[in-house]
Amino acid sequence: MLARIAQELFWLGRDLTRAEHTARMLDGAFHADVAGGPGERGIAISWRGVLAVIGAKPPVPGQEKSDDEPGASVPSLLTLSRREIAPMLTLDTDNPAAVVSCVYRARERARTLRDVISTEMWEALNGFYLALGRYDLEAALATGPYSVYQEVKERCALFWGVLDKTMLRDEARSFLEAGGRIEEADMVLRMLRIAVPAGSLPDNTLDGSTTHEAEALALLQAVGGFQAFRRSVHQVPDLPSVGSFLLYESAYPGSVVAALAELQAALETADQAPRSSPPVLRLGRLIADLELQQRTQQPTGSLIELLAGVQDELGLIDHDIDERYFTIAGIAPVHI
Repeated sequence: MLARIAQELFWLGRDLTRAEHTARMLDGAFHADVAGGPGERGIAISWRGVLAVIGAKPPVPGQEKSDDEPGASVPSLLTLSRREIAPMLTLDTDNPAAVVSCVYRARERARTLRDVISTEMWEALNGFYLALGRYDLEAALATGPYSVYQEVKERCALFWGVLDKTMLRDEARSFLEAGGRIEEADMVLRMLRIAVPAGSLPDNTLDGSTTHEAEALALLQAVGGFQAFRRSVHQVPDLPSVGSFLLYESAYPGSVVAALAELQAALETADQAPRSSPPVLRLGRLIADLELQQRTQQPTGSLIELLAGVQDELGLIDHDIDERYFTIAGIAPVHI
């Protein structure tokens, strides 16, 4: 497969997953506003937190972050309110981090990949794109934001469901799924880091006892894991138990470990020599480290430090993927 095609498939998966998880975070922030009274401390899925998560994301290929983008400067975060942040991260087509921008980019990538993806996948994504342009999203966001984000989540789920039923299990599908899984792991890690208030767990690890039920419930709602958590963990949700669930629960498809395992499987399918592949080898070490930490349950540092270390390693994996599979796609053709 051409490196350019592989890169487009990879970023199609990333764009669509980023749109879904951004919608989930914004939906969680709206729910957190309803759950917490004005000025109440304890709702961790805050609007500034959401803006920090999305603003810290690396730019997509061909787009460089500017000082005007969300998260570019800390002082700017302190001056923005919900009425400004929600439209900025949902509707602003000039902001590459917005939900609408992610969907538009994914649709354009899919349009160039019509001979690679299935017709049903194209129809699902094109219908998603047309639906966003058909409605007055600004009015819908002001009167019923939950319906807007529910539409985004359902349309993204439809695309992945159609993919599972109609696309050949080959290297093209592997790169598409790899993009979705690495983005999912990265977004969940970012949400966890924002949800754990700095200094709230001074001596706590994942097996600690500090409870912040409101934050935990808001976080579970944001990632869509509330029902799964209730079935898997028979206790009142708190930050340590929810953090452990979203990091380690391999039976939950939205956990970091599950996303990393699927990413590893996808790269092993796409790579002709997976045993010598730097991203595959680094992924294997990271998964093994997480499994060891889960089994030993020994305090090796704070939750915040653990999440930061995993995300740093994921950034190196992302770099290794780009170097191994896509570097040649950025080289200008030489005309002889």
